[in-house]
Amino acid sequence: MDYTKLGTTGLTVSRICLGCMSFGKGQFHSGWTLDEEQSLPFFQRAFEGGVNFIDTSDGYAEGQSEIVVGKAIKEFGRREDLVIATKFFAPTGPGRNEWGASRKHIMQAVEGSLKRLGTDYIDLYQQHAWDGTTPLDETLRAFEDLVRSGKVLHIGASNYKAWQLAKALQIQALNGWTRYSTMQVQYNLVYREEEREMIPLCQDQGLGVLAWSALARGFLAGNRKREGGGETARAQADKTAEQIYFREEDFALQALLAEIAETHGVSPMQIALAWFATRPSGVIPIIGVTKMAQLEESLAAVAIRLTDAERDLLDAAYATRPVFTFGQ
Repeated sequence: MDYTKLGTTGLTVSRICLGCMSFGKGQFHSGWTLDEEQSLPFFQRAFEGGVNFIDTSDGYAEGQSEIVVGKAIKEFGRREDLVIATKFFAPTGPGRNEWGASRKHIMQAVEGSLKRLGTDYIDLYQQHAWDGTTPLDETLRAFEDLVRSGKVLHIGASNYKAWQLAKALQIQALNGWTRYSTMQVQYNLVYREEEREMIPLCQDQGLGVLAWSALARGFLAGNRKREGGGETARAQADKTAEQIYFREEDFALQALLAEIAETHGVSPMQIALAWFATRPSGVIPIIGVTKMAQLEESLAAVAIRLTDAERDLLDAAYATRPVFTFGQ
């Protein structure tokens, strides 16, 4: 495993992050997620393979994902060795104040996450989505208080627009509050729109960038077909991928990926993950797995090195597209 610093923090993290949306049974994506017994072996293998960075959310399987992560840490890991990231925003109950980025919800959400994870601190606490109904100063002050309390070591956000991040950093600077350390964005070979503004802003300001949907919801692993669906349970249930990735240019890039993979004697998904190492931004991909073979291939992808010519071919094959956002 290769390691890097997380943005300009002192945290050392693995070059791939284990995403935990597929672990834990709840109503959220219940058709393809794994229960606790099925999930735990993935953590054992990931830790053995050198992965020390884990990303989850209190919204995954209504908190069940965090419970699985907490049990995995106790059974297979040393808390001191691991960097645990989780997120808040999604509803945690039926009440009007049990969602979003208000101070009230953040303070309730962090206590719930700490309890489910079985830890007394969170390495990276992230706002899962922008909240246009709460003053940003309120959210950022709550973050500052959590850092000062020791319950949270570093803070980050996800799915912001660049102007929203710029505004947050300005507020934090003016008040002397803890700055965001990371931004989590959709970023992969067939969705690179964050290269326009967000990633350059993060580079300039020293934020680490975490890439969700690093394999484009399985599209870059060949799990999406022109006629819809695919071989996996997630592919068969996932209609969002068809809205984002099903252009002719995307399928052409998928074919190119397969050609390059064949020359290396590896799978297309491994080339898609190896591509992240060619990015000057140093983006860390978050991988989601439901089969052990997927995890093994992801671990092996860290050692793959693309040539400059292969990188240029993949870069040239990209076609710009409208920016995709969740409810903003």
